[in-house]
Amino acid sequence: MALFARRNGVVADALRAAGDPHEMIMGCPLSDIIAVARDHEQSAELAEALWADTKHRECRLLAPMLYPTSVCDEATALRWCLDIQTEEEADVLCHRLLRHLDCASAVMESLLSMSAPLLRYTAFRLMLNLQLLGSIKINDHLHQVISDQLSQSPSPTLHQVLCSLLEE
Repeated sequence: MALFARRNGVVADALRAAGDPHEMIMGCPLSDIIAVARDHEQSAELAEALWADTKHRECRLLAPMLYPTSVCDEATALRWCLDIQTEEEADVLCHRLLRHLDCASAVMESLLSMSAPLLRYTAFRLMLNLQLLGSIKINDHLHQVISDQLSQSPSPTLHQVLCSLLEE
């Protein structure tokens, strides 16, 4: 793939210094990964292979862009969510794949019932994506869930997502 030609050592070093857990980081900006995705046909097989490569940051970010929404079911979506390693992966997965699935609300509800911080982050990130699309409204129940999460001193990134949900 054309990712190698788009590598950026400065970005890669900054990601490593910030604690990115991937062993291989090329430092490709997201805009370049999106451009590479546009040059490839969507394929569940290719997306699954890329997602399985947990050592390479760019493979993990490219995978959700190549998974055809027409064949991604709830079980697959949840399996991928359970495998997320970073907030960046969660952001890309939610924005590029999950929010377009018919089962997106069900995936969000399943994730909301989980206690792992990264899964909770993913649930609220998906909720924000669905809210921005107009696919869900923040009802009294969801408002309470968001408020409860805010009261638990969330990470700065989760705090920002939660505040965005309440502002919309």
